[in-house]
Amino acid sequence: MEHFKKYIAEVIGTFVLVTFGCGTAVAVGCSSEAGSGYLLTALAFGLSIVAMAFSIGNISGCHVNPAVSLAMLIRKQLSALDFVGYVISQIIGAALGCVVLGVVFGFDCGFGANQIQDGWTNGTLGGAFLVELVLTFVFVLVIVGVTSKVENAAVAGIVIGLSLTLVHILGIALTGTSVNPARSLMPAIFAGGTALSQLWIFIVAPLIGGAAAAVVYSALDTSKND
Repeated sequence: MEHFKKYIAEVIGTFVLVTFGCGTAVAVGCSSEAGSGYLLTALAFGLSIVAMAFSIGNISGCHVNPAVSLAMLIRKQLSALDFVGYVISQIIGAALGCVVLGVVFGFDCGFGANQIQDGWTNGTLGGAFLVELVLTFVFVLVIVGVTSKVENAAVAGIVIGLSLTLVHILGIALTGTSVNPARSLMPAIFAGGTALSQLWIFIVAPLIGGAAAAVVYSALDTSKND
């Protein structure tokens, strides 16, 4: 039952992230002229994490992201069983969020799906891969670091949410910012087209970035030697 509660929490958390984050992207648009749209979308994703961290964080840890769950698996803070359960739950939550967006905006709304943005004149598949890897590395490094000390518990949700906002402010103009395979998978499936053909970038790069963050932080962490 305890595992089931964690999985339900991850469904809810990812549902909120996709509904409010991707929903804001659909509502305000993310064209190169819409600077305010960038900020609103970045804040929507960040504030979604803040809200969920302080509501479901004590239940599941509020991963709502397979890249985060992979990092915690590598650091032995998540079992292999829970890793699988979390990822499945995150995908279900993202799918439910997309259904809501489809009903609200129409099933041709684009769902805030990730893809190389038209305004990025130097955008390439390799460039997008690098962007997603670096953004995810930074985001997950923050998560691993801030959650590694119990005394950070009171501010961890705010720090993580602001960090997600930070990476979105840069990444939206380039790739739409994924840093989260579940957030990218279901919107791409619902949207189809180019988003689906480029989907592999937004699954593979965040997973590598998340894994790298876990390995690097573990290598740098001096507290285990105290």
